[in-house]
Amino acid sequence: MDPMPEAEPMPEAEPQVAVVVIGYDDAAHVTDAVRSALRQGPSVGEVIAVDDRSTDGSADLLDRLAAAEPRLRVIRHATNSGGCGTPRNTGIDAVTMPYVMFLDSDDLLPPGAVDALLRAAGGTGAEVTAGLCVRRELPSGREHLWQSSLYAREALIGHPADRPHLVHDTLCVNKLYRTDFLRAHGIRFPEGRFLYEDFVFTARVLAAAPRIALVPDRVYVWHVRRAAGHLSLSLDREHIDNWHARTRACAQAHRILLDAGETELARAARAKFLDHELRMYLSELDLRDEEYRRAWWAHTRAYLAGYDAEDWERDPAAPGTLLGRFVLKSPEPRDLPRLRELAARPARLLPPYARDSEGTPVWSAAQPGVPLTPLLTCPTEALPCAMDAELLPQAHISRLRLRLHELYGRLAEAGPLAVTARWHDRTTGRPVRHITLPLVPASPGIWAADAAVDLSALGAGVWDLRLTVHFKNGAQRDITAHARKDTPHLRRRALPSTRHLVLLAHPYATHSGALSLRVATGASGVARVARGRLRRLLR
Repeated sequence: MDPMPEAEPMPEAEPQVAVVVIGYDDAAHVTDAVRSALRQGPSVGEVIAVDDRSTDGSADLLDRLAAAEPRLRVIRHATNSGGCGTPRNTGIDAVTMPYVMFLDSDDLLPPGAVDALLRAAGGTGAEVTAGLCVRRELPSGREHLWQSSLYAREALIGHPADRPHLVHDTLCVNKLYRTDFLRAHGIRFPEGRFLYEDFVFTARVLAAAPRIALVPDRVYVWHVRRAAGHLSLSLDREHIDNWHARTRACAQAHRILLDAGETELARAARAKFLDHELRMYLSELDLRDEEYRRAWWAHTRAYLAGYDAEDWERDPAAPGTLLGRFVLKSPEPRDLPRLRELAARPARLLPPYARDSEGTPVWSAAQPGVPLTPLLTCPTEALPCAMDAELLPQAHISRLRLRLHELYGRLAEAGPLAVTARWHDRTTGRPVRHITLPLVPASPGIWAADAAVDLSALGAGVWDLRLTVHFKNGAQRDITAHARKDTPHLRRRALPSTRHLVLLAHPYATHSGALSLRVATGASGVARVARGRLRRLLR
């Protein structure tokens, strides 16, 4: 990896970038997206809005906007293409600027995004420049940074294989591309109704071996509207066709990299499938009906059968690898609750911790063909530690009980010393309370910690419990706690409060099995919860 040379200042009024905005039946948002591109300033020489045969008046809105904005061009498709690839290709063909970016109609470019990317592109001569994408949940406004480790600092990557983790960022929208680079290599999106077209496009870009500049700036805001009447194509995972489309795109991306001789990137793409796709869909599998589960399991086993020994040995102790081996070895879906917890982030491997007749760690007595021997040598910081948690709401001061489980002798070897417990605000992600507690042996293979929790001081909101286990060997492991469901603590309680008079506390298990807490304060907060519960009952 080469150091990033200092970027030269850009000529102020020289237009160099085209932004291609695609949309279909998104009249509520498309003009906001276009305006966010136009507001980037004079560096944006043209905004090309491609309407994919909308029926809600989107194109008319764009035409009216274009009448007052000479940089905006509107292209109307005569027929709907059924996907995102065809309108983006239309945009690529229409671009007249040296650089091009892509923007979806329901997203935004934050102020300064284009200039940040253009400075790095001009200073390095990179064919591709990429920055940080923010996933913003609506309507809550909660934000998640997409693949933030890639964008921690400025960097110039001379060849994509120098940073194999690039395959994890499959988005096309947080990047600035040299237009002549795309055209010289014939890089285009799959046409028609092709879900996850970004995967294939990104593989084609990486296969062409561009220099890639990375910047830590926020350059794209990806809006995730889960409450929308129609989920986006990538979020609508309830039907098996979605999984077929995703595995098809992953397989095609892998083949593109392999055919280009990029073996390291191809193997990294397969590891990414285990770590991202497999974990995400497995974490949701117990939400689906029996027909879906069996179809998903059979299709996934067939897909994983194409992996070779080197693919499996790339990161043998990784949760995705262990999950993939289990799916491949088991002819039908089973152990879904335990698989779901191992698929969580961070991963948790719940008991029992079985061994075969020779003492080798295995998944379970019923599944001895899935070895867990890689856990014997992986770093302490990567162990899928399991810690149970109970929160017992009580008047004035509540109690938090934590129990850490041994894992094939690895934890005793590292020496559990203490655990730091933090309550994070679900909306902002920020910690508001933390305490470090000693971990003491409670029984063979169990270390325990207990703490007082002042729920009144936490206040109203949804709180996620996050933990850091400290070991005598200097290692630390960030984990979440498994909410024990075999005790009566997971229920709503009304409690007296000197600060709020009354509060309602509800410890509960998230879908991944982690312990979280809902708190409503005061008479109005309690009444609001009661009204919501009544509405749900009446439905």
